[in-house]
Amino acid sequence: MKKYMEEALKEAEKAKAVGEVPIGAVIVKDGEIIGRGYNLTETKHDPTAHAEMLAIMEASQKLGSPRLCGCELYTTVEPCAMCAGAIVLARIEKVYIGTPDPKAGACGSVFNIVQEEKLNHYAEIETGVLREECSEIMKSFFRELRKRNGAKSE
Repeated sequence: MKKYMEEALKEAEKAKAVGEVPIGAVIVKDGEIIGRGYNLTETKHDPTAHAEMLAIMEASQKLGSPRLCGCELYTTVEPCAMCAGAIVLARIEKVYIGTPDPKAGACGSVFNIVQEEKLNHYAEIETGVLREECSEIMKSFFRELRKRNGAKSE
């Protein structure tokens, strides 16, 4: 489990390197990574280019199916409502989350879309995998951003 979150963190580092919010994700099926993604919303001028969405698209292409049954998603930050909806539509079995997102998280923090009983799919959730590392990359990114923009950091 930790090795896959470490891979998601590598994806987050790629996002950070290009000035994007450092969130990374990988999708695993039968012990093999079949999808990777990191935030590219600014680079692509696309509000849907979230790490999870890109990883889901790659995994779907690799499997030749929009359904990712039997797959697990590892993401450094709790998915937003859009990504949680995609997780449900893709029928991902389990979601491993590094750190929660208390402002926009849709896997338990603000909403819990992936476990909404009215929907046709339910995903298991495990939070806190490499939490410190996943939290620190976000904190350091925003600390550096505030410094560049002349704001006081905490």
